[in-house]
Amino acid sequence: MKKYVGLFAFPLIAMLASPLRADEPPVIDVYKSASCACCGGWEKHLRAAGFTVRSHAVEDVSAMRAQLGMPQERASCHTARIGKYLVEGHVPAADIRRLLDERPDAIGLAAPGMPSGSPGMEFGAPQDYDVLLITRNGGSRVFQHHPAR
Repeated sequence: MKKYVGLFAFPLIAMLASPLRADEPPVIDVYKSASCACCGGWEKHLRAAGFTVRSHAVEDVSAMRAQLGMPQERASCHTARIGKYLVEGHVPAADIRRLLDERPDAIGLAAPGMPSGSPGMEFGAPQDYDVLLITRNGGSRVFQHHPAR
């Protein structure tokens, strides 16, 4: 009986361990309008930070946002999914990494609007902005404050 347990245990352990491999870059799916230039800038920022970006042009970003479960009042120009979390707007890669490290019980992160000076929005006068942690009940709290630079 012991030899049969070993036959099943090894593949199960390997399967459970594979999502935790540190040498594989995190994969993020980005849902955006095909014509959005600042979304491309944010994707470039994520790639430079080591993320694998899968870009999806959608007809209606608002409908996709609703389908995924991000509250509309936190809207920006794109919505993304990484693992079990959603990321709305121009959230810096460092904040996404922190989210993945801390693993809070939350919907995800949002940088509502399109704050000037955030990744992908490097034009115009930079402004202070907050990245919000969106809770399961749709509430929020400041996850990270970003001063204008």
